Amino acid sequence: MAKFELRLPKMGESVAEATITGWLKQVGDHISIDEAVVEIATDKVDSEVPSEVSGILVSQLFAVDQVAPVGAVLAIIETADQVDSTATSTPLASPVAAAPVSAEAVELAMAPLASVTAESPASTISTDRFYSPLVKNIAKEENISLEELSEVPGTGAGGRLTKADLMDYIAQRGQQLAPEKAVAQPVQKTIADSSTTAEPLVLGVGQERIPMSRMGKLVAQHMVKSVQTSAHVQSFVEVDVTRVVNWRNKVKAAFEQREGEKLTFTPIFMEAVAHALKKYPMMNISVDGDDIIVKKNINLGMAAALPDGNLIVPVIKNADRLNLVGMAQAVNDLAQRAKANQLKPDEVMDGTYTVTNVGSFGSIFGTPIINQPQVGILALGAIRKEPSVIETPEGDLIGIRSKMFLSHSYDHRVVNGALGGMFAFEVKQYLENWDVNRTM
Repeated sequence: MAKFELRLPKMGESVAEATITGWLKQVGDHISIDEAVVEIATDKVDSEVPSEVSGILVSQLFAVDQVAPVGAVLAIIETADQVDSTATSTPLASPVAAAPVSAEAVELAMAPLASVTAESPASTISTDRFYSPLVKNIAKEENISLEELSEVPGTGAGGRLTKADLMDYIAQRGQQLAPEKAVAQPVQKTIADSSTTAEPLVLGVGQERIPMSRMGKLVAQHMVKSVQTSAHVQSFVEVDVTRVVNWRNKVKAAFEQREGEKLTFTPIFMEAVAHALKKYPMMNISVDGDDIIVKKNINLGMAAALPDGNLIVPVIKNADRLNLVGMAQAVNDLAQRAKANQLKPDEVMDGTYTVTNVGSFGSIFGTPIINQPQVGILALGAIRKEPSVIETPEGDLIGIRSKMFLSHSYDHRVVNGALGGMFAFEVKQYLENWDVNRTM
């Protein structure tokens, strides 16, 4: 028999840890190759960790709600001797018989990881106490010093400070400062203050209290943070998409038969946005303090509504390098797997600009909130048939045209009205000049 260590896989550059949300297999259960063993959650997405081998689960090294760093051993699976060693990670040093692993053995197995974590310069702030990147970023945003942070009690493994611990501390800290704020500014109340109300609302007749889901809370925090961070400004552009509509109606049946993919309007619009970002690279940036970070890759996020009402933004990497067939495949694949909750953590990361289709719900236009740390987001309104003036060499005519609105929200700290407007106008021009004889 051999022992296989099931580790928390790397989930992108900005994800350093994950919370264990549920065990799909219990000690003693048989596990097949590629079968999901444990459910995890990051601040980006919920996911599952599958097994690379088949065998028996003999140990779970993390409890539900505990936080595990990337690379940590989550579980130990006992495999048959004949399993290809290349498919497994390094077996445990001591060949133990098939039996539940004792607490002492678990502690011994975790000791090397704990020492590496404590010494890692990327995971600490000049102290022996471990702080995850997420905790450090929150502390920085809230102007919490290292000395103050070291006094905050942690409920994680070994007294580790979790995000929940820090958020609770910030809420209490805000309540303590509230009387002083009330004297100085008795009328003002921020969005953040409303989320830290000291006493819950008293329910009236016919009212019900429903806890927000974990993802719902993360989305709410992300949206509030974005409004507090960026100076939101909007530009609205009306687009005549008659040429696009007629072309799609002409080719969509042949496209689906040939490619096995439905041709929706979304990949067409995404192609137009990628083109505009290439022409106006200063829309493909982020802000870091007093510096501007220009992104060389064009990674388009596409906001997708989930069946439970939450929102997720899968990302099409290097969208400007895809032809329309590749864009349609990427859009359909990500949309389907988003609805099935099958996205991987790295598929919702590293976006440089976001597009949201508010028209799918019948909205004509909207004022979307920027997806931080990006500086722009484009909302696509519903396509409607409108009576319009058509200019011809013989004179003006009234005709029926397919039109829509583009709503462009951008960060006025770094994007002025001229750039924000020109970017939206470039998308408009690309769509209105669509080649009706295009063959893909």
